[in-house]
Amino acid sequence: MALVNPHGGGSLKPLLLEGEALKAEQARARSLPQVRVSSREKGDIIMLGIGGFTPLDGFMSHADWQGVCDGMKTASGLFWPIPITLSTDKATADGLKTGADIALVDADNGEILATMQVTEKYIIDKAHECATVFKTTDLEHPGVKMVMEQGDVNLAGPVKVLSQGEFPSKYGDLFLTPKQTRELFDSMGWSKVAAFQTRNPMHRSHEYLAKVAIETCDGVLIHSLLGNLKPGDIPADVRARAIGTLVENYFVNNTIVQAGYPLDMRYAGPREALLHALFRQNYGCSHLIVGRDHAGVGSYYGPFDAHHIFDEIPKGSLETQPLKIDWTFWCYKCGGMASARTCPHGEGDRLLLSGTKLRKMLSEDAEVPAEFSRPEVLVILREYYGGLTEKVEVKLTGHSAK
Repeated sequence: MALVNPHGGGSLKPLLLEGEALKAEQARARSLPQVRVSSREKGDIIMLGIGGFTPLDGFMSHADWQGVCDGMKTASGLFWPIPITLSTDKATADGLKTGADIALVDADNGEILATMQVTEKYIIDKAHECATVFKTTDLEHPGVKMVMEQGDVNLAGPVKVLSQGEFPSKYGDLFLTPKQTRELFDSMGWSKVAAFQTRNPMHRSHEYLAKVAIETCDGVLIHSLLGNLKPGDIPADVRARAIGTLVENYFVNNTIVQAGYPLDMRYAGPREALLHALFRQNYGCSHLIVGRDHAGVGSYYGPFDAHHIFDEIPKGSLETQPLKIDWTFWCYKCGGMASARTCPHGEGDRLLLSGTKLRKMLSEDAEVPAEFSRPEVLVILREYYGGLTEKVEVKLTGHSAK
């Protein structure tokens, strides 16, 4: 059997230039008007570059934005659950002519990431985007805050991507493109592949979800977010070490591929679950593991809203399908991991596991039950949190903590 097709039914569509074309466009880009891009937009540019957002050719028009917000489809009818847009301030937009080319520049370091032909300038109702995509306009929601603080004018147009940013050098073999994962799956003889989305180190519940998927699939892609998170989340390099240790000690060889992708979290809950499935299709995954509160934050979404949304989209919208798994926990009476569908015992017998709980216990240097996390993983995480404590003490005292 073959891997699933890229989204849209065609071939992968990476927009990253190579060779002489890249050199020529890099030289031309230096003479173009510059527009600085946010961290979220930078991640979107790199995903466009590596083919993760196949078949998009750039940032969305007003008609695309409206269609995606209101009906999860672009003006051409392509299924797409979250707008992929570029914004700037009004003064910058006023200085740009429709039809002109611009250079898109990383706001943090000044690197030119891409060139873009501006085909449209438009203003959106930011509150409407938040209400439709995030189901809330509450500024305490990190995704809402991100949209409401973005520039007032959106720029649409096709892009030519010139860089993958710092991701290849910073993350090495962890940073794999859709072309690379597809080639890797083919070389391993995999056609039925489940993606496990994570922005956290994997605790026992995550391990259980991956192993459930392995029972019915050829293997699992543990796919970590490498872009920006909310304060308090654990950095990608620490997560990667912890996951690698877990895989080495507790999974059968050649059942797991660990990789990362360059997006920031949007915390859009159900809609983000759909986006996760969509770009995992481009990476070659036939299934996406969807557990409790997928891509959620706080209490903005019901625990299984991300399950339900897959039943609400038109049939054929995605080839990648959800592996819906119920609430998982350690049951003391069962003597192991279980779910609400397999365990008959009451709440008093269950230890509910979550990344939030684990981070809280570690940050407070509290004891973590063996049923919560593997000891080899805890060593790595305690080392990280210990380093944070030492940095705070150094800042407070002005000398190294002993």
